[in-house]
Amino acid sequence: MTGRIVVVGSINVDLVARVPRLPRAGETLSGGTFEQHHGGKGANQAVAARRLGMAVAFVGAVGDDAFGEAAAESLRAEGIGTTELARVTGSPTGVALILVDASGENMIAVAPGANATLTPGDVTAALGRLAIDGRDVILVSHEIPTAAARAALIAARNAGAQSILNPAPATGLDRGTFGRADLLTPNRSELAALATDEARRVGRPAQAGDSPERQAQRLLEPNAEGVGPRLGIVVTLGAAGALVVERNGAAIRAVPVPAVSVTSVDATGAGDAFNGALAEGLASGRPLDETVRRAVAAAGLATTKSGAREGMPTGRELDAFLQGG
Repeated sequence: MTGRIVVVGSINVDLVARVPRLPRAGETLSGGTFEQHHGGKGANQAVAARRLGMAVAFVGAVGDDAFGEAAAESLRAEGIGTTELARVTGSPTGVALILVDASGENMIAVAPGANATLTPGDVTAALGRLAIDGRDVILVSHEIPTAAARAALIAARNAGAQSILNPAPATGLDRGTFGRADLLTPNRSELAALATDEARRVGRPAQAGDSPERQAQRLLEPNAEGVGPRLGIVVTLGAAGALVVERNGAAIRAVPVPAVSVTSVDATGAGDAFNGALAEGLASGRPLDETVRRAVAAAGLATTKSGAREGMPTGRELDAFLQGG
């Protein structure tokens, strides 16, 4: 039975400057153009899943400013449930400052605003009111406080729901948090940061030359208390596609998934499209390999238009692309 997706995460307004190239440290680069979009990893992932035809609810916070009302309306316009989107008095809505170069590569700085006010109690209460159960997928992005993300993962496991943690950013995450997710979805640099931090915590020298496969295998192995991601780790590799490192009984298997061929314009929303499509696949009961192939294709399609959400494909568009139509 197809389930519901509940996204626990950030909602921002994106202020985007398009420049010929990304500036060096300390450099002022002129000649760009400006755009404003709705964003935030959590909200983008919610939109990605909704456009693929899923029922989606959102748990998060915005400020009591004009940005906040517009951000909330942007979710409602997509058909996303916002009963658990809080308006925080006296706090600004989160803002992301984004630079995008001519090839579609980007640099992003985030001022979290109301996103940083989300507490474990807020999250636990919201998921309780939504009455999550074993049919649901809880998708958690880390642009909210770590304690709130951990509370979402614990609530998901207690309810029998599947969970995905997108560790972006990867700072401040330990096994007590990422190990409570069913699936972990870092990119290459986030995976390296998690692996290095984990090695430091257990007193093991970090291996600088470790491959993403080996780093993921180490994170997937449970610690002495049996805490570790329950299903697997899916590493996003940009133009190289993705790597699925999955539990297979007592063994761990690794399967590369190649990228799709598209003309990229803006990579800003690619990771969010990937995570939204991954959640859609799990909620629909698809096998993980098929789900990741669809997610890689959705991420590729998301880069073909400007803006984090504008390129998010519908289910019909994604199916047509995968069928070569």
